[in-house]
Amino acid sequence: MSKDNDGGIPLDELEVPGREARDGSESHGPQSAADLEAVFDVPVRISAVLGHSRMHVSELLKLASGTVLELDRKVGEAIDIYVNDRLVARGEVVLVEDKLGVTMTEIIKADR
Repeated sequence: MSKDNDGGIPLDELEVPGREARDGSESHGPQSAADLEAVFDVPVRISAVLGHSRMHVSELLKLASGTVLELDRKVGEAIDIYVNDRLVARGEVVLVEDKLGVTMTEIIKADR
């Protein structure tokens, strides 16, 4: 399995529980979505961070609807996806039926 410098694992290289791993070993864990039913109702907070910007409170109070705010990321650069304030993935902003959405392109492996 290849690994990026930041600890990310491309989605196509992710080992899925219950599926044979690329090295031929058997992966153990839930076999289907029904096996995870106990956690379906657990609330989580998901954030997609497009970028950051610093400003004084006085500048923040002057912002109006339609104001363009410069962020520290470039157009097309990956966004960070957090679950309960923990970085779990990177992705891209997509347009789906006139609504903005996020698609995950990379899962971030947690160091424990």
